[in-house]
Amino acid sequence: MSQDNNVFSKIIAGEIPTEFVYEDDLCVAFNDINPQAPIHILIVPREPIASLDKARNKDQEMLGYLLLIAAEIAREQGFAENGYRIVINTNGDGGQTVFHLHVHLLGGRPFVFPPG
Repeated sequence: MSQDNNVFSKIIAGEIPTEFVYEDDLCVAFNDINPQAPIHILIVPREPIASLDKARNKDQEMLGYLLLIAAEIAREQGFAENGYRIVINTNGDGGQTVFHLHVHLLGGRPFVFPPG
């Protein structure tokens, strides 16, 4: 499936109804349908980047922006002080299943390292 015809692109286009926990002109955020923690939010840029491996210098500002939005969401939802984890899965061995870069924001429980 091409990066512009995946589930996240369809969510962004409104083809798959989804309740956003955050949205602006650059990205959207919504709850993961298969949560790995009590809080599991996906933050997805509107402009697709297939994976972190495919990101280029022109994507630098967006990558930083996604992390700042994750922190903002964590503060607004009240779990930032307790802590949270940010994950970006990249390619097959990294666990990426949708090839439209996205940030996982996980919270609501303690996390261990290494993650698995």
